[in-house]
Amino acid sequence: MVPPRLSIVPDNSREMDVMSANDDADNAHEQTQTLSDPEAAVDHLSKSARREKLRRLEALLFASAQPLDAKALARCLDPDDDVNALLIELQNEYKDRGVALVRVAGRWQFRTADDLSYLLERQQKEERKLSKAALETLAIIAYHQPVTRAEIEEIRGVSTSPGTLDVLMETSWIRPRGRRRAPGRPLTYGTTETFLVHFGLDTIKDLPGLADLKAAGLLDANLPPNFTMPAPTDVASLMPDELPLSDDGDDEEAQESLALESEETEGEDAADAEEAGVPESETASETETE
Repeated sequence: MVPPRLSIVPDNSREMDVMSANDDADNAHEQTQTLSDPEAAVDHLSKSARREKLRRLEALLFASAQPLDAKALARCLDPDDDVNALLIELQNEYKDRGVALVRVAGRWQFRTADDLSYLLERQQKEERKLSKAALETLAIIAYHQPVTRAEIEEIRGVSTSPGTLDVLMETSWIRPRGRRRAPGRPLTYGTTETFLVHFGLDTIKDLPGLADLKAAGLLDANLPPNFTMPAPTDVASLMPDELPLSDDGDDEEAQESLALESEETEGEDAADAEEAGVPESETASETETE
């Protein structure tokens, strides 16, 4: 059987007792010197009292979620205390710390130091639900694209607010495709790749059809006999009835209008020549001479 090993630990308790005794002696000596000097004693008491007042102000400001004015802070002090001077002194103590005492709107509050505010920044995405009008507009654009605002209003039966389209544009789900070849050249709208990614679609043709919507209970079972749904298409190129968004569309439309005007002018000249009994060959030669 192996005998247990004994380890010798030095006893420092005597040294600790001696050190504590020396500290007590030094404190007692300082207190004796303070009591022996009346001015030092008064100065010591005033500093202690002032420090206690600063601690009270600090506690109230730290525990308050709202800024506090001097009147509210003065309740924890003596009537003859200068609250503003104490607050400025406390403000100087927190000058180089992570928390600063600042005055806002005539009140006092602890706030994070300006140079450390980046440590507390938090970026958070705010999710907002689309309104019923926005959902209807998005569905119409997805199934009927390219579609103009007037066509959206015709399908919905009510006017569409410009803010509805702005919200859908901010989400990057729709985009202006081009301009319709119609008076006023209204914008045509279509969906984007972000729309497909958000709703988990490979192509726009993967949108649910009439049978899928009926099976999901999103459509009434008693629909009109002639009720149909358009086949959604998302052609990247412009349709024949669309103009590009750039200025080239303006030039193209201007050229078309000039061509129509020239044809109308030639037709009017020919009609005038027939009425006057002038052959068409002579009219053409006169036009070339001019």
